[in-house]
Amino acid sequence: MNTPAATPSSEADAPKFGYSDEQLAALPTVYAPGLFAGQRVLVSGAGSGIGKSIAYLYARLGARLVICGRKPEALESTAQRLRALGSPEVLVQATNIRDAESVDALMDAVWSRMGGLDVLVNNAGGQFPQAALDFSAKGWNAVIDTNLNGTWNMTRSAGKRWVASDTPGCVVNIVIVIDRGNPGIAHSAAARGGVISLTRTLALEWAPHRIRLNCVAPGTIESNGFNNYQAENAARFCYSNPMKRNGDVQDIAEAVVYLSASSGKFITGETLRVDGGGTLWGEAWTAGKPDYFKVPE
Repeated sequence: MNTPAATPSSEADAPKFGYSDEQLAALPTVYAPGLFAGQRVLVSGAGSGIGKSIAYLYARLGARLVICGRKPEALESTAQRLRALGSPEVLVQATNIRDAESVDALMDAVWSRMGGLDVLVNNAGGQFPQAALDFSAKGWNAVIDTNLNGTWNMTRSAGKRWVASDTPGCVVNIVIVIDRGNPGIAHSAAARGGVISLTRTLALEWAPHRIRLNCVAPGTIESNGFNNYQAENAARFCYSNPMKRNGDVQDIAEAVVYLSASSGKFITGETLRVDGGGTLWGEAWTAGKPDYFKVPE
């Protein structure tokens, strides 16, 4: 296993959920150093949470990185650590993935600076827990626009350039597990379900261009994203699967690398669930469990 040296963070510096930067950099991995040497990887939403963990792992594997998101300061802080972890080049660009022109400007910068792109990881997105009947039009549209339209903007812009230059490409979309419904985040379920269907469709349309597209669907993964939920609800996320525990961000990062490395060269149009068996048993009520579903003791 590849485990770089790192200085342990103090308990006071440790985040409430997930890993500190030092802990994240020191997590063991099954992948060999240099696996992505010479390859160019773009990770959206890389300033925190799952996106940061994905970027960290690619950096440790030698990839040249592009990271984008909404918060320049968080991106610059991440970029410094990615360089220290071994990435030979890191391009940072604040980007609004909802805006197609902003995304095109990002891709122009990638092709100008990096000479192209090998892997696109669409991680940026988000949602807030709320009963569907309480959604405002603005709240619904914001989640759909980011999670679905933003993913399409990024994928379309990269895809056009891959096709125009007759070069292969790889897309990994971070979605959610939608098989059993997602009460409390119906907006995200609709958007991510659309991304899964889009991924399968484009895997067919773009196969002649040697472009592979897949999804990774995390279950309950402990990260700073847990802060978006009430403490009593987040405390029960571990009962969402038969393993009765939450996954961690490295579980997702390694799944993304698996699909984008040569290990995934014969995989396209698939959704890899990393949910501890949550499609088999368990429940996760992001906005609290309604009395109707409570079983008498």
